[in-house]
Amino acid sequence: MKIAIVGGGPGGLYFAALMKQLDPSHDITLWERNAATDTFGFGVVFSDETLGGIGNADPVVAEYMSRRFARWSDIDIHFRNETLIVGGQGFAAMSRTELLELLQRRCAELGVDVRFSTLAPPIGELEAGYDLVLASDGVNSQIRATYAESFGPNLDPRPNKFMWLGTDQVFEAFKFFVKDTEYGTMQIHGYPYSEEGSTFIVEMSPDVWEAAGFDETATDVFAPGVSDEKAISKIRDIFAEELAGHEVLANNSKWLNFTTVRNRSWRHGNIVLLGDAAHTAHFSIGSGTKLAMEDSLALAACLHEHQDLETALAAYETERRPVVESTQRAAQASLEWFERIGQYKGQEPTQFAFNLLTRSRRITQENLRLRDPEFAGAVDKHFADSQGLPDVAPAMFQPYRIGGLELKNRVIVSPMDMYSATDGVPGNFHLVHLGSKALGGAGLVMTEMVCVSPEGRITPGCSGLYTDDQQHSWKSIVDFVHERSTAKIGLQIGHSGRKGSTRLMWEGIDEPLETGNWEPVGPSALPYGAGNQVPREIDTTGMGRVKADFVDAARRGAEAGFDLLEVHAAHGYLLSSFLSPISNQRTDEYGGSLENRLRFPLEVFDAVRAIWPADKPITVRISATDWIEGGNNSDDSIGIAQAFVDHGAAGIDVSTGQISKDEKPAFGRSYQTPFADRIRQEVAVPAGVAVIAVGAISTYDDVNSVLLAGRADLVALGRTHLYDPQWTLHAAAEQEYQGPGSEWIPQFRAGRRKPPSGRTDAVRPRLSLLKEPDSIAQDGHLRWTPGLSAEEAMLTQ
Repeated sequence: MKIAIVGGGPGGLYFAALMKQLDPSHDITLWERNAATDTFGFGVVFSDETLGGIGNADPVVAEYMSRRFARWSDIDIHFRNETLIVGGQGFAAMSRTELLELLQRRCAELGVDVRFSTLAPPIGELEAGYDLVLASDGVNSQIRATYAESFGPNLDPRPNKFMWLGTDQVFEAFKFFVKDTEYGTMQIHGYPYSEEGSTFIVEMSPDVWEAAGFDETATDVFAPGVSDEKAISKIRDIFAEELAGHEVLANNSKWLNFTTVRNRSWRHGNIVLLGDAAHTAHFSIGSGTKLAMEDSLALAACLHEHQDLETALAAYETERRPVVESTQRAAQASLEWFERIGQYKGQEPTQFAFNLLTRSRRITQENLRLRDPEFAGAVDKHFADSQGLPDVAPAMFQPYRIGGLELKNRVIVSPMDMYSATDGVPGNFHLVHLGSKALGGAGLVMTEMVCVSPEGRITPGCSGLYTDDQQHSWKSIVDFVHERSTAKIGLQIGHSGRKGSTRLMWEGIDEPLETGNWEPVGPSALPYGAGNQVPREIDTTGMGRVKADFVDAARRGAEAGFDLLEVHAAHGYLLSSFLSPISNQRTDEYGGSLENRLRFPLEVFDAVRAIWPADKPITVRISATDWIEGGNNSDDSIGIAQAFVDHGAAGIDVSTGQISKDEKPAFGRSYQTPFADRIRQEVAVPAGVAVIAVGAISTYDDVNSVLLAGRADLVALGRTHLYDPQWTLHAAAEQEYQGPGSEWIPQFRAGRRKPPSGRTDAVRPRLSLLKEPDSIAQDGHLRWTPGLSAEEAMLTQ
């Protein structure tokens, strides 16, 4: 092949070297506009997985890299005058300068034509004259911009300011310095990369950056290679204690905003994007160099394995995209956590450290227990101590009081519409459904959204609480839960609004009824989506009737004996549609500003609160974001949550979306938890109310991690309980927990031990005389000690 490479970073150089090894007859030319010695940055970090791939692909490169690595396993978190050390992680880093020198030398050895200080020919000329054009020209890729219509780039510049620096202080481990300065919270991401120095990245929110006066040089234009010395001088002063007399090193260092790069496609004809041109991931979760070199390895392999270029490039993208997107999801969670780091400054150091470690959701409590059992145990103990609990137990099995209601544990069966009522009357199906979940160990079982009127139903199969028959049937279910279990049962009430008069879920979710339909209502005459009915804009008389229906349903719920009431103001139903500017475009006092959009939902809440027993809690479920441009976002959710708390809500159940079919949610594991986290830190903790997290939380490990990090007080799981009605009891068995937070009823007690399985559980014999030395010390801790190998370092520690 005749190959053109634009960009001489690690990705482009490594790809050239790999292709030459696979076939020396490849004609490869690489253009790099900077000189060979123009190296920006300090250290780069690699995972063991990536290093294994490099070792398999090019032993020469891998062997040289291994001799230059700084290796360690610890993370040191410096916060509020304490240093917490967490082991068992495993890191390897080296100087970016040395890595580039190595790859440049390797390309020269293999006969790659590398042209430094030279601009590449026009892209049209390259794509016409070469079989393959590799665009590894960085985050500001001109090739990507030229063919933007094909690549479909999405550039997301983040608000935080950061500066890439170094220091001649050689850290022993990964360092997070989180400093509460007079200007606000600033953080340092630091790690060693050689015997001479460490990377030292300064990051802060834009308001802190401005308060500290760093915006003084915001309009200055710095020539390539020139650093912002005025800002660096101020950084030296602010972090003098952390530097401990050592110097800050600059290398083209100036204030930047990190940009997350995503592309709809990485291919255009014979042009392919690689590294930062194709994708970026925030530096707090991984190295762009690592991702670029992984790209290079995968692309070279696919080109070698497939005969034609189109198939090879398609295979490359198919192979790499899921890996990259997984990394980007973790990086997105991490960067957003650091953007909000100031909200955690009141946490105690142990909880803060755990919160920081689990920010991307890749590390969890059980994962941490394997890495550093001592620290994991300290986290469990801190959680119990901080809440005045006498026993250390898994967080999910610690009791919790919401308002005047005592729950035996922190697991909730989330409200799930079953569409199985007849004329709004719940029957035996609901008894078995909710009764089995109560017997399955959850602390609180929630009903589906129980509709407050016939017109307030979503479908003909939705249950209600507006007739005596319905009330009587619900009371039978409540009595069963109270008599047969130690669970509590909560009632969620709501009105479908513009999403009403639709078919049963399995007959066509959100599709309008063909017969037996009724007229839906909404704050404005706007349909939920294309193909949906246009609702009638509700007038003040109709709003009064709806409010009376909510009050009647709440009264009936109290008489039926429910322990908790939740007002459903989420998911695009009537109250939710008043809250969102997407569905509420009224021009009267109930539309426009957030204050006005809150008016009717708060009127309903106040009326319900007045009739609901004072000794029983009332919560509100909200959508914290609409996932639509111009809709409610996380900032709006703070105002919405605060308003309901001010009106007496004992808890906020934090969900998202479903306000419109046009939404574009960012699905992923625990993807809604950050919204609950923010509401808890900014609204709930100061007010002493509960926050419930929901959304793609499916393992006990995730539940415990959410609670231990202080992201929520309670966790609600829906589909998980459909898969396993006794999920909570089984989670206790898996964690070997026995106690008041997980009690098997007498009839089921014989099944509380996990049944034995096959030979996979057998104890394996030892079949080797000598053990291979571990790369990490027995206690999980390894510090970087310059001049010593990993094995020698372990002997000295």
